[in-house]
Amino acid sequence: MLSRGVALAFLSAALFAASTPLAKLLVDVVDPWLLAGLLYLGSGVGLAATRLGRIVIGRVPAEAPLRAPDLPWLALVVLSGGVVGPVLLMIGLSVTPASSSALLLNLEGLATMAIAWLVFRENADGRIVAGALAILAGAALLSWQGRAEGVGWGGLAIAGACLAWGIDNNLTRKLSFADPVQIAMVKGLCAGTVNLVLALVQGAQVPALDVVSAAGLVGLLGYGVSLVLFVRALRDLGAARTGAYFSTAPFVAAALGVAIFDEPLSLQLAGAAALMAIGVYLHLAERHDHEHEHAVMEHEHAHVHDIHHQHAHAPDDPPGEPHVHAHRHARLRHSHAHYPDLHHRHSHS
Repeated sequence: MLSRGVALAFLSAALFAASTPLAKLLVDVVDPWLLAGLLYLGSGVGLAATRLGRIVIGRVPAEAPLRAPDLPWLALVVLSGGVVGPVLLMIGLSVTPASSSALLLNLEGLATMAIAWLVFRENADGRIVAGALAILAGAALLSWQGRAEGVGWGGLAIAGACLAWGIDNNLTRKLSFADPVQIAMVKGLCAGTVNLVLALVQGAQVPALDVVSAAGLVGLLGYGVSLVLFVRALRDLGAARTGAYFSTAPFVAAALGVAIFDEPLSLQLAGAAALMAIGVYLHLAERHDHEHEHAVMEHEHAHVHDIHHQHAHAPDDPPGEPHVHAHRHARLRHSHAHYPDLHHRHSHS
């Protein structure tokens, strides 16, 4: 049975992948940079409307809000993933052949995992590394178009975009305790506004209202809801594993291409599916179980009173579960199977 985090990561990848062929239809009539702005704005505006509607009807989920200390991290997330990444990508795509661009975009998954393992010290054994490499190999095979050519400074720009998104994914992990709808909403509104302004300054023309509405809907599902699910998966799995599962998005997009656009079912697609299936199996077969110690920690997030949340409550703490309030974790040493989730970001010997 899939864990909640794994299922959320796959669903996030599927929604993002579904937006790819739909955006491909829109890019024929919309400037690419302007389209990026519309997709992000659709995400931000749609999630803002959803959030407001829940407040009006009194059905706000139990999630911790972003606090003042989180804002520098959020600003870096918006800057790296919402501004620097798309700008570098647009620059790179303008001078780089499609065959090279498709291959280079797989660097995002590699950057996400490398930063998680080398910088943030997420634990990964040989099985997890092999599984991640198999998933990435499948994505690379899927995007191979005979040969890669013309990888010059444009290719470096695309690689820079992937690095920016890898940084974004890992920084978002540091915010994953907070309300994912609020995170995705702010990112969408800020990134959408910046990209829209930059596109208009470059002379892009605003398309018809029906095209703008279609782009907004694609952005809401493929960027907004997808990011909400991605943040929830980060909370449970950490950046490296979530990034690996998200790297299956090209396969989902290719499968949708077969189903929607009647594209041929090729050996290339079958080979990519086999590699990704091996990689996913290696990840799903993981069992990380050892004695570990939880340090004393105080934070705020949605929780139930499981083994990691045995704490006393103040009179004004909210009733029911799950609920949100600042709470303190006492030092705890025990052994059980776990992921590098919100409560298991410990070092390993």
